[in-house]
Amino acid sequence: MKSHDIQLDSNGKLQHFLTIEGLKKQMLVDILDYAENFSSLGNRQAKKVPLLRGKTIANLFFEPSTRTRTTFELAAKRLSADVLNININTSATTKGESLLDMLHNLEAMQVDMFVVRHNSSGAAHFIAQHVAPHISVINAGDGRHAHPTQAMLDMFTIRRYKQDFTGLRVAIVGDIMHSRVARSQIHALNTLGVPEIRVIGPQTIIPCEAAHLGVHVYHDMHLGLQGVDVIIMLRLQRERMQGALLPSEHEYFHMYGLTEEKLKMAKADAIVMHPGPINRGVEIESSVADGPQSVILEQVTHGISVRMAVMAMALGRMSVAESNGEQD
Repeated sequence: MKSHDIQLDSNGKLQHFLTIEGLKKQMLVDILDYAENFSSLGNRQAKKVPLLRGKTIANLFFEPSTRTRTTFELAAKRLSADVLNININTSATTKGESLLDMLHNLEAMQVDMFVVRHNSSGAAHFIAQHVAPHISVINAGDGRHAHPTQAMLDMFTIRRYKQDFTGLRVAIVGDIMHSRVARSQIHALNTLGVPEIRVIGPQTIIPCEAAHLGVHVYHDMHLGLQGVDVIIMLRLQRERMQGALLPSEHEYFHMYGLTEEKLKMAKADAIVMHPGPINRGVEIESSVADGPQSVILEQVTHGISVRMAVMAMALGRMSVAESNGEQD
């Protein structure tokens, strides 16, 4: 069974959010619209809404993360849910207890949602298949497979600046091969109707099947950035690389790092994005990361709204209109 086959309940509403692949355009638009409803909360004195009051959400992070885990925790708390942060390094799984045993114990504590980050592709899907029927699972990144909420916060950021996806030219630059974010971004961009998606990087870290994902492959940064509206830079994920796939970081920056000079190849109003964490001087120049075309910190802010939207849809199962009513 594919991940997207179990994401929707019998009424066609979101129960799990494991991957963007296979979801309809309207579902992605609904997530973006929900997030729009929540985006003004951060500016209010009272930042909470009661949508998930009485619900309990457990963050299960088998990989280290600060930004993603923190934004999920903030999102849950702003929805008035109770949050459990499970320290996997000290949990019973390190003492021999199986993952399923740990999940069933948490279920016995009346947990309603698991937010899962794992270094194995398919881990979130596996968990979604084995939890009780009322529980929702959100994939916060699994191996090289998917990172759907990151892709959706990126789509939210793009929509904020460019409004219409159907006239855009988007470039994703860097370590495509090892990036679960890039895979999710490509699925989301295609589903939302972006007519031209480019991936740019050295041949050794662009997968052979990239062209089958509906993208144009470039190995020359200057050519690849010509006339693009959006530039998404990716981190080099050396922890997932096997063997010498790259020359020195200095050489990589020379060829594929985003500098002010290379940025001039894109449209004058192009935005610069990065899912983080940033390696300054490796994939992006500091003056670009902190420059007027950068929306990197805004991506982090929008991550809270998007994750609120996904949680509210999965556990609340309400329409956008109903969500508006809750906040009035």
